[in-house]
This record gives sequence, structure tokens and C-alpha cells, in this order.
Amino acid sequence: MRPVVAIVGRPNVGKSTLFNRLARRRIAIVDDTPGVTRDRKEAEAVLGGRDVTLVDTAGLEEAPPETVAGKMMAGSARAVDLADLVLLVVDGREGLTPADRHFATWLRRTGKPAILVANKAEGRAGEGGYYDAFALGFGEPVAVSAEHGEGLGELHDRVREALGAAPEVAEAAEGEAGSERPLRLAVVGRPNAGKSTLVNRLIGEERLLTGPEPGITRDAIALPWRDAEGRLVRLVDTAGLRRRARVTEKLEKLSTAATIAALREAEVVVLVLDALAPLEAQDIAIATLAEREGRALVLALNKWDLVPVKARNDRRRAIADRLSTGFAQLKGVPVVPLSALSGAGVDKLMPAVWKAYEAWNSRVPTGALNRWFATAIERHPPPLVDGRRLKLRYITQVKARPPSFVVFGTRTGKLPDDYVRYLLNGLREALGLEGVPIRLTLRSSRNPYVEGE
Repeated sequence: MRPVVAIVGRPNVGKSTLFNRLARRRIAIVDDTPGVTRDRKEAEAVLGGRDVTLVDTAGLEEAPPETVAGKMMAGSARAVDLADLVLLVVDGREGLTPADRHFATWLRRTGKPAILVANKAEGRAGEGGYYDAFALGFGEPVAVSAEHGEGLGELHDRVREALGAAPEVAEAAEGEAGSERPLRLAVVGRPNAGKSTLVNRLIGEERLLTGPEPGITRDAIALPWRDAEGRLVRLVDTAGLRRRARVTEKLEKLSTAATIAALREAEVVVLVLDALAPLEAQDIAIATLAEREGRALVLALNKWDLVPVKARNDRRRAIADRLSTGFAQLKGVPVVPLSALSGAGVDKLMPAVWKAYEAWNSRVPTGALNRWFATAIERHPPPLVDGRRLKLRYITQVKARPPSFVVFGTRTGKLPDDYVRYLLNGLREALGLEGVPIRLTLRSSRNPYVEGE
């Protein structure tokens, strides 16, 4: 029997948009007008690797039971009663409201397992609401943008942790040390870079169609696979991503959407580059998308066997120079030269992938982190702003996947961008986070006795 996952929250926080996004099809009507959803809607979906029944509910509102709003509330409460897991959605941009606090208290009293979701959390506008949501007492919220499809990988991970392994997986894993969760690995790149050929080489069979014509792959194809070390991988081959201006036909638009969805759901992304072609703006755009989604990244430099031996050092330098100027936010991203066709160098790819995955999952003890922080500040103190020195007090890691840190101090909003980059580069070098996006948030501690502080 499928577990039931109910999406609840006050009106107009984006529940139906999240429902459509998780169901991967437009089922519920979405509009900015509060109260569009009145009846519960259900859909079969896959969340965290589990087949579930996903339930969209009306906005939670206190009202007499005989009114329409009261009946909507009763329907939402019934959905919670039947649910195995509840997704409580709040608006990251608007921040917490009394209604959010009221219904969070109500949900805790039901005793249902719940995950707090801060929707509309894209950009700086959603940061305040995300941090405020900690106060609801459901632990760390998941920051998502249902409209733009951001943050869904983290949500899938949390759902997987809450629901556990599917019964058939648990039976198959009986006697083993816990159920095995596959690494989600997406292979992306421009058309004709050799993505499908590389996937075929990795799995050891001609599973996917390949050829010299660009655009043979039109959909994202997921393949379960075990690497040479016996570790389980969910390997996803994707359609080639062209520049947006060139994407005109409906089928190609659907292929592009599937590729982007696979990238967003991945944990590690392998970007396949053609060693015979110059590194183009589209390659940088794909890598930037992976960084923005918080995915670990490895570059596979395909067709390396066709590059003349005498030209290889120059080719490596050209790629490094192009990355340093166009891709500074992921300094030190690993580059694996290989030939998907002949197999040369392919054995170096998965070790690089797993190393990036481990760094992506890494957590640093607070003591060690602050010892590095104190040394970094001593070596290069924050600059004077308006004649006063900015004080940076301490740093803490708030989450992994990707590694995310918060620096606390006074007037941190005035810290220059170049100093923030100094801290980011120091974190990356000191902690071995090459190829992994790093999130650094600045928070100011307020002095209630100083006006305007």
C-alpha cells in the first residue's frame, strides 16, 4: 500500500504549485488568488524513491464548521488524519504569520510526522522567512521554490528519511547492514558531446542509442547500476542542452525540461565536454545551473584520445583559463580526460564522482571551523567601513548537501564582496571542497541598546 503524503498550510503559500511540481504534471489549478483549492486532490507520485499518494489540500483557516471555509478545514484535517507524512508549507518571502504558528501547533498535537517546507525561498527575499521558520519547532526547514523547481532534491532526501525504504527494498536488503540508497548521478552536456556513449561505457552494454547525429537522446533515461566497487548508482542520461534561443520546437522544449529536472534531482552532475571543441558559453551555463542548484560537479573531457599528444598540455591550460574566468564560483572543479568510445580514462571518472559526493556531504566540527575562521581573519582582517571595522564573531555550518555556513557578526551586510570571496576560497581550500558549491550566509547580531544597529 502506498504511503500518503499530505501537503498542508495556510492559503496562498504555494501548496498546489508544489503539488503539481512533485506530481510532475499540472493537476491542480494554480492562481495567486487565495482559496482556489477547495477539495482535496490526489495523484500518484514518486518522492524520495517511494511510490506515494500525494494529497493537495485546501488552505488551513479557522472558521465555523457549517461554513465553506470550515468544511474546507475539515477536509484538510481529514487528509492529515489519513497521512503517513505531512508537508507543512509556509511562505518564505512573507515570513511567519499568526496563522502559520497556530496551525503548526495544531499539527504538532496530531503527532503526525511532518517536514517543514519554506516555499518561495529563491533569492535573498526568501532568506528571512527560511530562518524564521526554525521557530515553528519542526527542525530545519527545506527551502524550495515550487514555481522554479529549486530545492526539490533536498525535499526528496527528507521524504526518503521520513518514510524509510519501500517494503520490497527492505525485504531484498534483509540480512544486510541497512537498506542501500543509490547515488543520484546525472550526465549532462551539449548535444553530441558523447553523453550516451559514456553511459553505455560505464554500464558495460549498449543500452542507449548513440550516433554522430546530435539530439538522438530526447528524454532523461534513468538506469540502476553498480560501479566497479559494487556501489549502487542511479545513472541518468539526458538530452543535450542547447542555448535557449535555439530551443524552438515543442519536443525539444520537453527534452530540455526533462534534462533540467534530472539535474535538479541529482546529487552529483557529470558535465561532458567535447575535447575537440572550444569551451563555450553554453558549457559554462550548464555548470552554473548545477552550482545554483547546489549539486556537486565533475567535468568529463571526452574524446581526449583524439587530441594530439603534443597539444594536450595547451588544451588543459586553455580549459583551466576559461574555467577560472567564467566559472570562478566552483574553483578547482575536477576535470577527468577520457574517451567514452575507447574506454581510456573512464576508470578515473567514478572515483572523482565519489570524492565530490563525499565533499558535498561533508560536515565540519564547529571547533575546527572556528579555528580556521580565526586564522583567516587574523591573516586578512575585515576592512574598515565608514571608519569602523566590521566585527566577525564566529562561523557555523548549518547543513551539508551542499556545505552551507553562516557567519555571525556586526554590520555584516556591509562586508565587501571581495572579502566574502576571500572567505569562500579559504573554506574551499582548507576543507577540500573542490567541485562543490558552498553557501555562505552573513547574519548580523543586533544590539537592542543601539538604535539602528
